[in-house]
Amino acid sequence: MTRLRMGMIGGGPGAFIGPVHRFAAELDREIELVAGVFSSDPGRSKAAAGAYRIDPARAYGSLAEMFTTERARADGIDFVAVVTPNHNHLPSARAALQAGLPVICDKPLTATLDEAHALAAVVRESGLPFAVTHTYSGYPLVREARARVAAGAVGTVRKVVVEYPQGWLAGEASGKQAEWRVDPARSGLGGCIGDIGVHAFQLAEFITGLEVTELLADLGAVVPGRALDDDCTVLLRFANGARGVLLASQIEVGELNGLRIRLYGDRGGLLWRQEQPNTLTLHTLDGRTEIVHAGGPQLGPDALSRTRTPTGHPEGYLEAFANLYRDFAAVLRGEQAPLLPGIGTGLRGMAFIATAVEASRAKAGWVKLSV
Repeated sequence: MTRLRMGMIGGGPGAFIGPVHRFAAELDREIELVAGVFSSDPGRSKAAAGAYRIDPARAYGSLAEMFTTERARADGIDFVAVVTPNHNHLPSARAALQAGLPVICDKPLTATLDEAHALAAVVRESGLPFAVTHTYSGYPLVREARARVAAGAVGTVRKVVVEYPQGWLAGEASGKQAEWRVDPARSGLGGCIGDIGVHAFQLAEFITGLEVTELLADLGAVVPGRALDDDCTVLLRFANGARGVLLASQIEVGELNGLRIRLYGDRGGLLWRQEQPNTLTLHTLDGRTEIVHAGGPQLGPDALSRTRTPTGHPEGYLEAFANLYRDFAAVLRGEQAPLLPGIGTGLRGMAFIATAVEASRAKAGWVKLSV
């Protein structure tokens, strides 16, 4: 099988997520990073070539240069990964799509909801594959949870509690990764709500198979002088009438990356935690508890097809990320990948961010969530 050739936009020196994309994309040897515009500074873009071990001649100074040069090559790039701060998602993805290249893009989709609608229009007009890297939906046991909920394991969903606590922004935001996340010019409308709250939102909708229809939001900038929210509490109502609570915070000292979800139905409940991703806990109304392990024979096809090692050999964040790239590669080869987050998921995420921010500022109470 010929490996697909990836071009990267962003991910230059000092970036966290660029190398993650590279590792994930190349894990299954279906994709190879061969080119990129790694920084808006041409010198830094060239410098990144050494870190990524690619031909320095294919580390470009601008998008136009990359698209023109790669188009002329027999071994030119097949698609683009956008891994920039949020304010560059729309211009980068739009330019790639208009150059005829499929795109896989970091979340949130864009900096604002208006930009998200503009990008969605470009995606529709292009007819090209487009995906959003909501990493946690790539975990095998998250996919198992989704399948079991759909099969009725918990019955009718009544309550959803999804939490994403971090503590790394409890003090001064220093360093490249922190600084852009608290800067409205680069992060966009939301701070914590856009960085991690949207992950929690997507996870809740993904596992339950239900859409959020209304929300009540209380977002705060707790650290003095901070312009964007760093602590979020959002009440949710789902399409079937279920109620939910979404908690996202980056000022909870001592917390690392504690994403977890609990949901309860009229027949049972379940729990999954990102920091212990290889177990899924299910409870039944008669008092029994089942612990499901990653890689076990009891898993359904969605989970088994995205598990690489036997039970007891832990898989984690990079493997989950790689599952999204495996799905995207399948789509590029003309196959189906129905669980891959696409432009619709990205739009819903941006609508959630915008609605929560605006409702909190206005103290508007319960508001409709509409895309």
